[in-house]
Amino acid sequence: MTTATAGGAGTAPPADKRPGTDGRRRGSVTGTRRAVAAVFLLPALVLLGSLVVYPIVYSVYRSFLDQSGTAFAGLDNYRALFTDDTIRTAVKNNAVWVVFAPTVATVLGLIFAVLTERIRWGTAFKLIVFMPMAISMLAAGIIFRLVYEQAPERGVANAVAVGVHDTFAESSGFPKAHPLPVHPLKAGGVGSFVTKEPVRAGRPVNLPLVGVAPAKMPGDAAPAKAATASGDGVTGTAWLDFTRGGGGKPNVVDPKELGLKGITVEAVKDGKVVATATAGADGVFTLPASADGSVLRLPADNFREPYNGVDWLGPSLVTPGIIGSYVWMWAGFAMVLIAAGLAGLPRELLEAARVDGANEWQVFRRITVPMLAPVLAVVLVTLMINVLKIFDLVFIIAPGSSQDDANVLALQLYRSSFGTDADLGVGSAIAVLLLLLVIPVMLFNIRRIRKEGRR
Repeated sequence: MTTATAGGAGTAPPADKRPGTDGRRRGSVTGTRRAVAAVFLLPALVLLGSLVVYPIVYSVYRSFLDQSGTAFAGLDNYRALFTDDTIRTAVKNNAVWVVFAPTVATVLGLIFAVLTERIRWGTAFKLIVFMPMAISMLAAGIIFRLVYEQAPERGVANAVAVGVHDTFAESSGFPKAHPLPVHPLKAGGVGSFVTKEPVRAGRPVNLPLVGVAPAKMPGDAAPAKAATASGDGVTGTAWLDFTRGGGGKPNVVDPKELGLKGITVEAVKDGKVVATATAGADGVFTLPASADGSVLRLPADNFREPYNGVDWLGPSLVTPGIIGSYVWMWAGFAMVLIAAGLAGLPRELLEAARVDGANEWQVFRRITVPMLAPVLAVVLVTLMINVLKIFDLVFIIAPGSSQDDANVLALQLYRSSFGTDADLGVGSAIAVLLLLLVIPVMLFNIRRIRKEGRR
């Protein structure tokens, strides 16, 4: 039999006799004491508290104070978020941004990633599309402020729009041209001009106009000539009744005056056009005998204002225009992430679907997109968080006349906090609102990451 120890049967040996303890308290897995860990964590905790926690807490506190910060305002600042028209516009625009900007950028990134997967120069194309990510929002805003410039000679977007428009509907060569009171013409309604008296065959007609700068005249316009009588037809001259340097006489074709080449002349009887003619380089035109006794009309098409493009930065298009600049910058980011996910797809599944008779659209819709869903979620959520903070592009691109129409919460936060009539209470309330809008998106992203980690 074995004799029991002095400590009694089953009694554990003293701590200083346990193997591996040497009488000391067991530390962490790494052997680092808690105090040492706390010392290393302290700088990070101080930075986190001073740069994140304290501003959040103080912003919440300040949002309940009035403009001066000395009196309690209750929920007045939050009530202003939904009653002030400017802030309501910012909230509405933020909703438009969150819905459209991330979606369009993600869809374009997906299309670019899929289409460039098999082309020879796919890498070069991806580099070009991703390149805008290398510039700052400020630089992108300046670029697109020039792109959306209203003047076609400076704005690229309007230069394209004017070029396409004028291909199908050429602008008039004599905008703003008009007769003087002493001329034999008068306003005919809807931008046209008509002769004050009916015309007669064998009597040349003068149709003088002013209001066209000589430098804007057609390059091949010739000096005007007085028309001569021609049988039983109606002849006449349409010219610019202006002599550079002075000295000309009204209603008289002077040697230095130019003909209005290409201007259309109509003969109207009883409200119907019976004949039409076009003036030559010297302004002379000829109408048939049917024009005898009619009233001559210069239709409004002769004086139509030139097409100056689209008002991209006007109240109605400023927000879509700025969203376009954002998509230009971030579509490359979406494309790179989606392309990385696309490279990791099992090719045997795609090939098996093609062998089973699926076309490329069915493979894309039924296999590629569902398998890329986690990557698409990452891109979409990241861009949604980014969009909620958008400020630079709106501030730089939107002109002063349209900034209220393009307003977003981050810009309104800046204007309310640092504008001419600053109200830090309202600005803090906007900051808290932005925080509340970001939190659900962040929670969704965290849950998604944890779910992916458990797989």
